[in-house]
Amino acid sequence: MSIKPAIAATLLCAGLAACGDTLVEQGLVGTAVGAGAAAVTSGSLLQGAAIGAAGNIAYCQLNPGKCRSVN
Repeated sequence: MSIKPAIAATLLCAGLAACGDTLVEQGLVGTAVGAGAAAVTSGSLLQGAAIGAAGNIAYCQLNPGKCRSVN
């Protein structure tokens, strides 16, 4: 097993753990994590960023209690 998929999985999990309080934050965090995972796996940065943003926003909107910080 290559180390690159393991690093990508770690980045994705870290991104989902801190997905942001607002829609913009969720998009930015997803973009960063997706682009980072694409860079590690030698994929398309643009595709990774788009998939990361869409995935993080979708996850956070479907699971609001798991994404927003409790004050």
